[in-house]
Amino acid sequence: MGNDDALSRAEALLERTPLFDGHNDLAWSIRVDRQARGDVRAYDLTRVHAESDTDIPRLREGRVGAQFWAAFQPTNAPHPARTALEQIDLIRRIEATHPDVFLPARSAADFARAQKAGRIASYIVVEGGVGLENALAPLRLWHAAGARMLIPCHNETLDWVDSATDAPRHGGFNAFGRAVIGECNRLGVIVDGAHVSHDGIRRLLDVSEAPILLSHSNAYALCDHPRNAPDDVLRRLKANGGAVLATFVPGFVSQDLRNWLRGSLDGYGKAPLVADPKGRIAAIEARQGPAPRATLAQVADHIVYLVETAGIDHVGIGSDYYGGLEPLGLESVARFPHLFAELFRRGFSERDLEKIANRNLLRVMRKVEEVGEVLREAREPAVGRLEDYPGA
Repeated sequence: MGNDDALSRAEALLERTPLFDGHNDLAWSIRVDRQARGDVRAYDLTRVHAESDTDIPRLREGRVGAQFWAAFQPTNAPHPARTALEQIDLIRRIEATHPDVFLPARSAADFARAQKAGRIASYIVVEGGVGLENALAPLRLWHAAGARMLIPCHNETLDWVDSATDAPRHGGFNAFGRAVIGECNRLGVIVDGAHVSHDGIRRLLDVSEAPILLSHSNAYALCDHPRNAPDDVLRRLKANGGAVLATFVPGFVSQDLRNWLRGSLDGYGKAPLVADPKGRIAAIEARQGPAPRATLAQVADHIVYLVETAGIDHVGIGSDYYGGLEPLGLESVARFPHLFAELFRRGFSERDLEKIANRNLLRVMRKVEEVGEVLREAREPAVGRLEDYPGA
């Protein structure tokens, strides 16, 4: 298949089956932008942001039909509960500022509504349970504000959950952490193990009553970053009904780059959170020479491996565009069709790619919603704080 033929097929496929991307940090990029400082109008999503990777023109070019936007708060935020609410509000302001582009989406059914209206379904994921401040009640308030997915931790272990990039203390989740999972199940909120330790994901699979997601993770067998998923976890997604969404983060894609970065990371593979991630890489290159570059073809390698291991019904896309360096060929949200063109060249059928584009993630959402409806009939909201859970 020629390059032009594959790209034309990919563009046509994504026109009728638009991409549902599982993770994008645009809200954080707007927050830390030196000029905008969290002001959505000042940031101006209607123009191409050549310095970054996400804006309305390129979302349209990339055939994005739905997006989980991350309401991210750093673990060391001085006011994490406030920061979480500010980030949820920022995403809602993106929706309100551009109502002709974004449809506030709070259920799987809203994807079809958005597609019919010619808009992008806008979903909210809270990235980092530090904003709970060790209490269950904020989960319900986040849900009321529109959040439909929770990533329990970011790069650091919390009082109730072990991070993939920090020292473990809880065997994955302690008693309070398991209560967080249960209340998310009851609310119909997806629990996303992307940043959780490998043992934590195994524990999540043990106790969750609903399908889980790994919203921006790759195959550990191809790149041994602890944020990537090992084979036993990938195989368990079949019985759980969940999915892994392949990510574009270069250090999770390329083993060569992972090796090159080791000296600048801590022992757990954790990179420092900086406002200028491209500048950080440039500073390292000044010391040790040019960095190996991850590529679109390597992302496709991960997708092939994930499908072979987890199954075609359990793989999607979670790009994690965040304003940093991206793989060659995937420099912005405009480039999604080029990845699907490569997957056509690898022998994937249109039916396979429809599943990867949006159907697998939508199926997970629908099942999580169904489980939530049943659980809300069966039990009352979980209450309390960390100290109320013995053994926590």
